[in-house]
Amino acid sequence: MAKIITTTTAEIPGKKVKQIIGVVKGNTIRARHLGRDIMAGLKTIVGGEIKSYTEMTTQAREEAFNRMVNEAVELKADAIINIRFTTSVVMQGAAEMLAYGTAVKLQ
Repeated sequence: MAKIITTTTAEIPGKKVKQIIGVVKGNTIRARHLGRDIMAGLKTIVGGEIKSYTEMTTQAREEAFNRMVNEAVELKADAIINIRFTTSVVMQGAAEMLAYGTAVKLQ
């Protein structure tokens, strides 16, 4: 895979944006699992982290991020700036993880 700079900032120290290619994005939709829900329900009684949901969210974030980067690589971008993540519920028991940013060419 091509080396691409990724950042949540609008600027990259020591670099100058010469061209904005456009918005790039990647997403994935994940559904909850009945077994996880039962264990999560029990965890809410005693408190603490629900590790299975943490892992699921981390995996979804990584997948969305990788898809965004792949789109930028296809557009021959040098970097993605202003990266953001967002989630939304698409149906009961399923949520979307979206990563997006601005693909740019650098001088």
